[in-house]
Amino acid sequence: MRGIILSFFFIFCTNLSAQTEGLMVRIAEIEVDSVYLKEYFQILKTEARESIKKEQGVISIFPMYHKDKPNHIVILEVYIDKNAYEKHLSSPHFIEYKTSTKKMIKSLKLVDMQSLDLEMMKEIFKKIN
Repeated sequence: MRGIILSFFFIFCTNLSAQTEGLMVRIAEIEVDSVYLKEYFQILKTEARESIKKEQGVISIFPMYHKDKPNHIVILEVYIDKNAYEKHLSSPHFIEYKTSTKKMIKSLKLVDMQSLDLEMMKEIFKKIN
């Protein structure tokens, strides 16, 4: 699964220049109580969209779920740098997400990642555009 997520990392970091050296990449692995799944999906979808639209330093908040276990969520998060991540944590939409989903989350694991080939990432995006 992490291999697939790393592939998504490359797709969502388009048009990055020298900023790629300071990128902060994180995978959030979340288990949601199935009772709240529909509500959680809507809240997460809203938070992800708001983050991308309103925050210059957020490159990707890309939520996914396991096909066979929809209550197992994986979010690919990519930020221009650590400061952008810290700013994201204090944004109104993230705070709303955290407070409104607290009772829904059974487990949360944050995994910091590092790209293997930042230069190749730029070539990949040429194919997408």
